Formats: sequence, C-alpha cells, structure tokens
Amino acid sequence: MRRLTISVDDDLADAFDSLVARKQYLNRSEAFRDLVRKELGESDIAAGKAKWCVATLTYVYDHHERQLANRITQLQHDHHDLAIAAQHVHLDHDNCLETVILRGRIDDVRACADAIVAQTGVRHGNLHLVPVDIKSGSRTPGAHRHVHPHS
Repeated sequence: MRRLTISVDDDLADAFDSLVARKQYLNRSEAFRDLVRKELGESDIAAGKAKWCVATLTYVYDHHERQLANRITQLQHDHHDLAIAAQHVHLDHDNCLETVILRGRIDDVRACADAIVAQTGVRHGNLHLVPVDIKSGSRTPGAHRHVHPHS
C-alpha cells in the first residue's frame, strides 16, 4: 500500500471530515479510497473501458396497473442470463418495490433496466452499476464465472 499526502483548503477539509463522520467511516483513508473507486468506476464506464458489471435495479410500481407485474416478470425471464435475483416488497395497498440484481455486459444490463423502468406504472427507477472483471471459474465449457470489482 502506498501513502499519499494531499493538501486542501480548510473549508474543504472540514466538509470532508463532516462526510467521514456522517457516513461513519473509521478514518479519512477509507472515505478517500471509496470516493476514488467510485470516480474511477464511473469514469471507466463513461469512457467505455469497463465492459462488464454487476448492478442493482430498484423501482417502485403500482401493482394495480394492468398486467404490469406479468410484463416485468416476463422481461426478467427474457433476460434470464442477466437477472440473477429479485426481491419484492409490498409498500402499501397499491405500491410495490423491487430490487433486481443484474450481471453481464454493461450495455445489455442498461437495456434490460431501461425496458423495465419504461413500463407504464413503474416509478422511481434507479440503476446502480459496479464495473467488474469477469473470469471463467473453470476451463470446462459452460462453467460458472467469477466477478471481481475494479479496484
């Protein structure tokens, strides 16, 4: 591990210390590492350097909307290679929240997420991408894959 020394003005240092405390980091170094990882990951995605990801798609929808639950389920089945898990929560008599965990090529994951969020009756959709490297878990054809987040 390498040590970096940086200088910042007092106001920025105070704001950073407030962030560290608010997010309950044990120290400034952990907070700094997370900020750098986030920025580098977003930069890799934006520049097209990152090709693979794991992601969460979270959305709220009105379960009374005609056939919406069936359409969402069908979209997940249509993308069974990407949608690896889903969690469904009843918020009230009308609204449900779902979180779908996706894994695959970034462009495919985005397309799947866009198709779900675009459905009539879906509200508050949010996709969170984490760039990863994917390696085969075995030399056997069809073997599982290992994902490793970018550092």
